[in-house]
Amino acid sequence: MGRHPALVAHMLACALLGAPSLGAAEPLTLAHVLDVVRARNPAIAGAQARADAAASIPARVSAYDDPVVSWEAWNFPESFHVDEADNNILRLSQRIPFPGKRTLAGEMAAREADGMRHDAGAVALDAVTLAKRAYADLWRAHRTRAVAERDLGLIERTARLVEQRYATMPATAQVDVIRAQVEVSHATGELRTAELAIEEARATLRAVMSAPGTELGVPVDPPRPALPASVADLIERAFHERPELAAKDAAIARETTGVRLAQKGYLPDFEVSVGRFLNHDNPNGFGAMASMTVPLAWKSKYDAGVAEANARTMAAEADRRKAIDDVRRDVEQAYVRAKTALVLHDLFAGTHVPHAEQALRVTEAAYVTGGSDLTALLETARNAERVHLEHVGAAADFERAYADLERAVGTDLPRAATTKRGGHHD
Repeated sequence: MGRHPALVAHMLACALLGAPSLGAAEPLTLAHVLDVVRARNPAIAGAQARADAAASIPARVSAYDDPVVSWEAWNFPESFHVDEADNNILRLSQRIPFPGKRTLAGEMAAREADGMRHDAGAVALDAVTLAKRAYADLWRAHRTRAVAERDLGLIERTARLVEQRYATMPATAQVDVIRAQVEVSHATGELRTAELAIEEARATLRAVMSAPGTELGVPVDPPRPALPASVADLIERAFHERPELAAKDAAIARETTGVRLAQKGYLPDFEVSVGRFLNHDNPNGFGAMASMTVPLAWKSKYDAGVAEANARTMAAEADRRKAIDDVRRDVEQAYVRAKTALVLHDLFAGTHVPHAEQALRVTEAAYVTGGSDLTALLETARNAERVHLEHVGAAADFERAYADLERAVGTDLPRAATTKRGGHHD
């Protein structure tokens, strides 16, 4: 067995890490990601286009039917000389609904368009939330890589310490040198795996942004984790911000208008026409006609229409009450998840991470002086890495939960910003 295991380990690390760096020159901000999502996400564009289409419907359904121009020829000869017919009649007719029917139909369509517009807002919120979660995952992948890189440096330093002890202390077992080399190989593999995880997270974020091939830099650190003090205030705010509730309000307004329109069904519609009579052997003249429907002949049909419209209104009101319950549940659950992640984050930042680092320093110093063995040193190093990864995980979990909380409330909940790139934060 050679006497330079650290050199061998370093060469192995260089071979496995020969891929180009995954970092980018420009930091990636969440604000930039969200701007791209709002501008390019196809789900948002599709929902907005459907809302725009719905906004054009009221003008169409509130308009009268097209006027009808007709021609009639009466009693023309078998020679088919229509100019010799007793009468050629040119007629212009127009159907006229009872006043208010088309106006109410337009109002219903307008309320439907309002609902579609609020639905588009909900789709945008969903896309933004996905982007925030994907951004948090990418940040976590970069921080995990940083932890893995740090761990590799620690293990390589341990390997050098083992080499020094093996060279100066005959009692040091050769198996310790081999174990240190194995640990270096393992840490190198963990680093490479972390780099691949970054690529996976980048692919997810690119998909949400609808920006394939875009170079994504290192995400900046999120603001310091913090939560609003009162979940009750968030719930109250959600009642005013959530587009789903606004859509339910529009649905109630639409169905209420539908009741009024159904009641108009009892009233008749009209049709009027004027005609020009072109007579063969008699003087030309004019004609006129007026007609109206008789709805009461089939009154039960309109009774059923009113009953249906009333039932639809009751259903819309019930749907809104359920939506209120759902909003309250969403905010409360998201708040609890975010608070749980915040407690874990603060616990790691204030206690676990400092203690793990202190234990590593003490154990390493003891190993140098011969007061500790390699097993204890490696176990302490592994524990330090695990604590750092759990700290990063808690921070990322908070960001994901905070994104869910913002979605539940229906709007952004700003925090103090930071401009650090890819660094650790408490």
